[in-house]
Amino acid sequence: MKKLLCAAVIAAASAAPSFAAPAANTGPDGVPTIANASPDGARGVGAPAPTRHGGPAGLNSALTPEEEARAFLSAYSASYQGVYAVSQDVSWAASTDVTPEHDGGRIAANKALAAVTGSRYVIETARRLLARKAELSPLTARQLEKVWLDAAENPATIPDVVAKRVEAESRQSSVMDSFQFCLEKKPEGACAKPVTANEMDDILVSSRDLSLRLKTWNASKEIGPALKPGLARLQGLRNAAAREFGYSSYYDLQAADLGMNTKELAELLDGFINDIQPLYEQLHCWTKYELAKRYNQPVPKLIPAHWIGNRWAQEWPGIVDGVDLNPLFKDRKPEWIIRQAEDFWVSMGFAKLPEAFWKKSDLYPVPSDGKRNKNTHASAWHIDLDQDVRSLMSVEPDAQWWGTAHHELGHIFYFQAYARPQVPVLLRRGGNRAWHEGIAELGALAAMQAPYLEKRGVLPEGRKIDQNRWLLNEALEQTIAFMPWAAGTVSAWERDLYDGDLPPEKWNARWWELAAKYQGIAPPPAAGGERPAPSGTASPGSPRGEEYCDGCTKTHVNDNPAYYYNYALATVMKYQLHTHICRNILKVDPHACTYYGSRAVGDFLRGLMSAGATRDWRELWKEKLGEDLSTKPMMDYFGPLLDYLKKENKGRSCGWR
Repeated sequence: MKKLLCAAVIAAASAAPSFAAPAANTGPDGVPTIANASPDGARGVGAPAPTRHGGPAGLNSALTPEEEARAFLSAYSASYQGVYAVSQDVSWAASTDVTPEHDGGRIAANKALAAVTGSRYVIETARRLLARKAELSPLTARQLEKVWLDAAENPATIPDVVAKRVEAESRQSSVMDSFQFCLEKKPEGACAKPVTANEMDDILVSSRDLSLRLKTWNASKEIGPALKPGLARLQGLRNAAAREFGYSSYYDLQAADLGMNTKELAELLDGFINDIQPLYEQLHCWTKYELAKRYNQPVPKLIPAHWIGNRWAQEWPGIVDGVDLNPLFKDRKPEWIIRQAEDFWVSMGFAKLPEAFWKKSDLYPVPSDGKRNKNTHASAWHIDLDQDVRSLMSVEPDAQWWGTAHHELGHIFYFQAYARPQVPVLLRRGGNRAWHEGIAELGALAAMQAPYLEKRGVLPEGRKIDQNRWLLNEALEQTIAFMPWAAGTVSAWERDLYDGDLPPEKWNARWWELAAKYQGIAPPPAAGGERPAPSGTASPGSPRGEEYCDGCTKTHVNDNPAYYYNYALATVMKYQLHTHICRNILKVDPHACTYYGSRAVGDFLRGLMSAGATRDWRELWKEKLGEDLSTKPMMDYFGPLLDYLKKENKGRSCGWR
């Protein structure tokens, strides 16, 4: 296997020399004209360097800018797709079978990809052609803009930085993929009781033993110190790459995918949080009283993190009585859950998944006595930007994996929708990164609708649903509790990390400041018992010093950085899409709506998905939905819940600030 991977990397990398910098890459005095350049002058130096003859450097005067751009994009796309496919295939091997050999292959493959995307010739050509954007077709210009943003990730103008970053990111992934969580240790420090991520999640959702919950929560954070040194290196390396292109930070570069800068994105996210704040405060209030009663503790002001049924308190499952769906899945097989998720999308007119998907995907947990380690985070992979699609999951028969399977296959069907000749290879991606998550999350939302659960035989037919409790559970497990985490805590922390150059010795303190500000969450007490504060005062928890890195424990922070705000946008998107589908296409109440079997819904979704990134996302959104992106449909959906919670919380001490 190792020899095959190395051979593939070498073969793919052989395409890269066609993008070695030609002489035209320099100005008349041989000085490189790339560093700190931008395509349009908006960030850094934007004007093309003149040649001795007064024209833009390297332009073939026999071709129009459009003709030259198409020729360049044709050659670049072929090389990019080939090397990208190898890089993905090798990364897949490294994620599904963690070994030093596979990790080495991932480093080599990613260096080959970086050599293509970030070469001096690619940077200079894209910059020069985009300087004449007015003479290019919209489709050509969009491809060049993607080339530019991809180049900014790995600019060959700073090769040492790029090489170090590729190696550091691969090592960071290897640490995550191979880490052994441990619930109990022997006196000498060896692990006496290993525990998996799924097992920790199960304990935090179901156990009412606070000492076990605390032990489990602490075990989940042990990976933080192991990841902190690597993330500290990556902070500087990622920022160096982005700043080489004139962006203020790596966070600013990622915001450019939305057509925004750091400040504009922060304002958008703060707007989301302000919109949901009245409902979130009522939800937080109800939850802290409910959990204090459950654990026989005084009501705190800030909720201790280990009281919540999620390692990061990003979702709050297992709190609402009477809506636990897990028992409905206990006699099902994991394979059944995946097949039902496929059937959901197929029923709307999408083609069945290719047989290769089932052969190549890694969908189930590795047995406890297994001979390999794999990444435990669910993900979808578009290996070759064509027909090779795969998913990495660890499906078990429960409600969480039911929703996750519908989500991940949403990504897969999105891949297939735009993997067609009419969509150029470079634009085979979501309308923006949030769109991919929005479509996937729409699948997860639809999977939990009562009419769909009845149709699939999960929910007994005729079983009465308490709409208030059902909405409450949805707000806690999927939406309202999630928004302050996604738009607030993790996004603000990464913004401080990159745009604010936050030093590592302040990382953990800042993490918990933000968790308190946005989520009303505090760190747990030290081992040895609960020490909650009296009702109406702040829960002191236990100081989490800088020897920890609790923010580092989130997978995305390490291997998909400055990304999590896309989930916040996706959450807003899914409710707007859901409301449009239910009210305008199916003509039913959004609270009792199933898309299953509706070709009209499938046609609507394909109209969004099949475009890939060929259209401006704002324009396409408004064209298909008739309105701009808005939180209003989400807040209208949860309107009945706000009224319910106000009655439930009457006379209680709410708020935490």
